[in-house]
Amino acid sequence: MTPRTMILIAAGGSLALLLGAWTFQALGYAPCKMCYWQRWPHMAAVVIGAAALLLPVAMRPLALLGAVAAATTGVIGVYHTGVERGWWPGPTSCSGGADLGGISGSDLLSVDTVDKVIMCDEVSWSLFGLSMASWNAVASFALALIWLRAWRLAAIR
Repeated sequence: MTPRTMILIAAGGSLALLLGAWTFQALGYAPCKMCYWQRWPHMAAVVIGAAALLLPVAMRPLALLGAVAAATTGVIGVYHTGVERGWWPGPTSCSGGADLGGISGSDLLSVDTVDKVIMCDEVSWSLFGLSMASWNAVASFALALIWLRAWRLAAIR
């Protein structure tokens, strides 16, 4: 395979994961703060892929940057998985140990904010025992390997 094909697959994979996340969101699975964190590197990978395809002279360094973006979202997915499984604490703003000291009584009783806080330490969907965050990590690390293969192939040409 050519580096161009590998970049298309890798960037397309990030785009597919983003489309999947947005589809789940449209189906009523509201994302938490950490879910959003996982989306940003995928968006970067899509942009990097487009740039690499438009600028063949910069394909090799951009492929390495794409690998970094994919690995970054993979690491965030592993961190999120650990928060969901209780292996380590998550951000206090969206995990069970949140500090409510700065919230007034009226804010706590308001029904306007009930649907706005999605807990990062709760699994809303899973398949074969893996949450969306876990599946994102697995897929993202696979995409990082594809980016690295593109980087190696670009050196040969």
